[in-house]
Amino acid sequence: MTGGVERRREPLDSSPGMGGDAVVAEFAQGEAWVVVVRGEFDLNTSGALAEALGAAARARPRVVVDAAGVSFADSVFLTLLLRVHGQTDLRVAAPSPQLVRVLELTGADRVLDVRVTVEDAVVE
Repeated sequence: MTGGVERRREPLDSSPGMGGDAVVAEFAQGEAWVVVVRGEFDLNTSGALAEALGAAARARPRVVVDAAGVSFADSVFLTLLLRVHGQTDLRVAAPSPQLVRVLELTGADRVLDVRVTVEDAVVE
């Protein structure tokens, strides 16, 4: 599934090598809704993520984005995070080195609540 988007409701396994595919999985953990993202996110592959984050922001007081598997993120991905940040308590957990670089270059790391682990992001 090159360049496609797969959406799952169950947690993903943490195996590397998702390639160019964008994968979104969602699940509840305590009071938070966790959205796990893997792969490359741009204009063509961010639709499922936008849908998942929008629904989560409307339904849950805290949304955690597990971003450990993000291999590429452009301005569309960053805009989604910033938009949801304004709608709910959004926490970005375990961002990949590529995403950390994007967040630092844009200053979004000073706006968004970035946590080292998903477990840390889920708790108060």
